[in-house]
Amino acid sequence: MHIVDSQVHIWGADTPDRPWPPGRAHQAQKPYPVTKDMLLGEMDAAGVSRVVLVPPSWEGDRNDLALEAARLHPDRFAVMGRLALERPESRTLVADWKTQPGMLGMRFTFHTDVQRPWLTDGTADWLWPAAERAGIPLMVLVPGSLDALDRIAGRHPGLKLVIDHVGLSIRVKAPEVFDDLPAVCALARHPNVTVKASGMPSLSTEGYPFRDLHPHIRALVDAFGPRRAFWGTDLTRMPCTYRECVDLFTKELPWLKGEDLDWVMGRGVCEWLGWPLPVA
Repeated sequence: MHIVDSQVHIWGADTPDRPWPPGRAHQAQKPYPVTKDMLLGEMDAAGVSRVVLVPPSWEGDRNDLALEAARLHPDRFAVMGRLALERPESRTLVADWKTQPGMLGMRFTFHTDVQRPWLTDGTADWLWPAAERAGIPLMVLVPGSLDALDRIAGRHPGLKLVIDHVGLSIRVKAPEVFDDLPAVCALARHPNVTVKASGMPSLSTEGYPFRDLHPHIRALVDAFGPRRAFWGTDLTRMPCTYRECVDLFTKELPWLKGEDLDWVMGRGVCEWLGWPLPVA
């Protein structure tokens, strides 16, 4: 089985030639890099074959480190890149976006007070038809804006959409965080919508094996099906080891097995994004 993580960040250190943006929460921590080599070591230890690299939003709209990792290790890394959709000049970049080696699509965040209105005030309106025409899959972080995503998915049936982090707030814990899960599952009626079951250990109030998550994982997979529900971690903010993130799905959910487990753990996200797996 190929285990493919649908989201991990890497980033550079806070240095004069690559400064972190001011006012970011990360600056309360000691500046440190999360490099491709560090991640490769974690992947090998946890048995993870591949990772979809998602450049962190707090670093700005930079894709260089992720693309370098994909260039050097195309069998291990590919990228869902960032684009400044609020800038008019970004529109000219869409048509040739996937000509960048290792680039599979785009990722957008709509979870802050600045970005959330872009879904409804017209700022992002150009993006959906442009990505649909260009065949570019999009990952979107939309907690609290599921109704907007519902409308977008319906208006653009040829646009491949991936809901990040179960469509829920990463700042809330179980059980309250799952109050919106029925609304997320309702989006499964759109065949062009998939979901990342990513970052789930961070939602738990328990330690491994995070039993308070199990019924919600099943509800998600039942709604979207194993081909449209993608395991992932967002590793750099997980409260557990990488191996435990893997084992939660591969060892602790007896109902998820066989071919269904293969789809959830990697085959699904690779097929959806157009990143072919090696022939067995």
